[in-house]
Amino acid sequence: MQSWRRKSLWLALSASWLLVLLRVFPLLRMAVPARPWVGAPQGWPRWLDAELLQSFSQPGELPEDDPQPPQAPRGGSCDWGACFDVSKCRGGGLKVFVYPVAGPISDTHRGILASIESSRSRSVSPDEACLLLLLSLEAPTGECSPVPQQWNGGRNHLVLSLHSAFCPQTFHLGQAMVAKASPTVDTFRPGFDVALPLLPEAHPLRGGAPGRLGQHSPHPGVPLLALAEERGGWRTAVPDSSACPWDGRCEQDRGPEQTHPGATLPNATFCLIPGHRPDALHFLQALQAGCIPVLLSPRWELPFSEVIDWTKAAIVADERLPFQVLAALQEMPPTRVLALRQQTQFLWDAYFSSVEKVIHTTLEIIQDRIFGASAHPSLLWNSPPGALLALPTFSTSPLDFPFYHLQRGSRPVGRFSALIWVGAPGQPPLKLIQAVAGSQHCAQILVLWSSEKPPPPRWPKTTVPLTVLEGQRKVSDRFFPHRAISTDAVLSLDAQSSLTTSEVDFAFVVWQNFPERMVGFLTWSHFWDEARGGWGYTAEKANEFSVVLTSAALYHRYYHTLFTHSLPKALRALADEAPTCVDILMNFLVAAVTKLPPLKVPYGKQHLEARPPLAPGGPKSQLPAQDCINRMAVEFGYMPLVSSRLRLDPVLFKDPVSVLRKKYRSLEKP
Repeated sequence: MQSWRRKSLWLALSASWLLVLLRVFPLLRMAVPARPWVGAPQGWPRWLDAELLQSFSQPGELPEDDPQPPQAPRGGSCDWGACFDVSKCRGGGLKVFVYPVAGPISDTHRGILASIESSRSRSVSPDEACLLLLLSLEAPTGECSPVPQQWNGGRNHLVLSLHSAFCPQTFHLGQAMVAKASPTVDTFRPGFDVALPLLPEAHPLRGGAPGRLGQHSPHPGVPLLALAEERGGWRTAVPDSSACPWDGRCEQDRGPEQTHPGATLPNATFCLIPGHRPDALHFLQALQAGCIPVLLSPRWELPFSEVIDWTKAAIVADERLPFQVLAALQEMPPTRVLALRQQTQFLWDAYFSSVEKVIHTTLEIIQDRIFGASAHPSLLWNSPPGALLALPTFSTSPLDFPFYHLQRGSRPVGRFSALIWVGAPGQPPLKLIQAVAGSQHCAQILVLWSSEKPPPPRWPKTTVPLTVLEGQRKVSDRFFPHRAISTDAVLSLDAQSSLTTSEVDFAFVVWQNFPERMVGFLTWSHFWDEARGGWGYTAEKANEFSVVLTSAALYHRYYHTLFTHSLPKALRALADEAPTCVDILMNFLVAAVTKLPPLKVPYGKQHLEARPPLAPGGPKSQLPAQDCINRMAVEFGYMPLVSSRLRLDPVLFKDPVSVLRKKYRSLEKP
């Protein structure tokens, strides 16, 4: 009897547990987003939260979309492996030939041609090119660009159009890739076509306006909504979950609203953008203003979705669920809001602020397909300074670049290489070599001999290797990526420089904590000259500075690669013609990449005054530095230099304590 009761109790408990499990598992399946089908080509976004969104409403409550006839992707089953001949790119990488344009062209198309002319991928011959680019021109008569002779069914061709009015083709695209502004999800071929942003007619060709997050920061705790209107304006409203500002079926009070006509973006935190294709232009406006785009069931492919992780900068929502979307925006944590807004500013500045950046990003995506996914990992595309400034020819590992140590919680290891540039009058810097070799962080000394006089046959004995490199008697040669440089840190010096071992040691410690910046001793400062209507500079000692002289500066060796392979040839030629410009050009480059000012460290009174370096052949007529600044600002499209009033000193520097307690004692010697 006792045994029968125990068996009955166990059966009852087992049955109850089975009922609980049967009820829980369906709930778990409903809470876990459905996994997309593997291998099926899908356009962005992929609705991973479809089951969750359905759970907010009752069956039959959601309106049904109008049935759309299935459309086959343009070009049939064309993909990267089947329709692009990678063998043509194996020798010299991506080389682009642009078909000449007959007749008058717009300023935008002229900017496209200039962008490709200044890129590293330009080719002058279609036979040597890996990619043949055809601009889709919208002629007043409605005619399109004629079929080029080398069409070959469109193989290894790219048809490009930056505006929504895509020219109706009079020929079949065949195997050609299409780079089109805001293509529809139905016709876009992922991994083969390139989705471009929908640019306004007056978009800057180079440089571009900076982001406006500083001017568009609403008061904390009072987030605002901006709703894109059909006529190009914006309407703002408080995100109250009791109102649905974009749904005409709502009868509740919409609350306070404000209309902003034209393209002026209001001071908003979230920008609601309907999913219709004409509203894609609002998407770019939201990025520039630092307003988080909230895309309501977009029917168009987001720009550069192949490489950009838009989940870090935008929100995709279902336009059929207005109340749930507003409630989610209202409850979003402030840290998440700040991260999304910061990412919008980075993406705008890195890829969308000018026509030149849009074209270079398109070519970089195609180049990544040629070299494989490892050419630019996702971190390089979606973290400052962006993939355009992280050249795969230098490295494909983020740890080899100076920009990603903070994100990974690391710091540069090793020591530095001293690169001493010797121009006129060709005197070997014996005292400087001894001071640098005495540093505990010095790994090697490289003497770049650019003087007309031959180098001396004997050099002083040092505790570190000393190598003499033959220069080309050009000032820009000091920033060439010499293979002899074996360390990440480079200490750039002139033969006339005067440093002590303690100054070098402390400067290197500072650089290890800020490897993306330039660390220097002597400084200049730039300013806007109202009388001349241009930029000027001063070498006078002041509390503010924006340029450190490369005659004594520490920086990452990657900037040598950027200087040689990323800067236009015209700027490098300018530095060679006017050696006073070389310091400004290097500071322009680093400031444009990092958006940060250089760092200044203390130096002794034995230093010479800040003066421009001499040319390899001796003093000659040189271009004034003011003209250098203005010509470089025109080439960059804006002024990248950032001013600072910060100087980093060692602990107890000039404090009235015993010298024995100070680590860098010689810094305070007269």
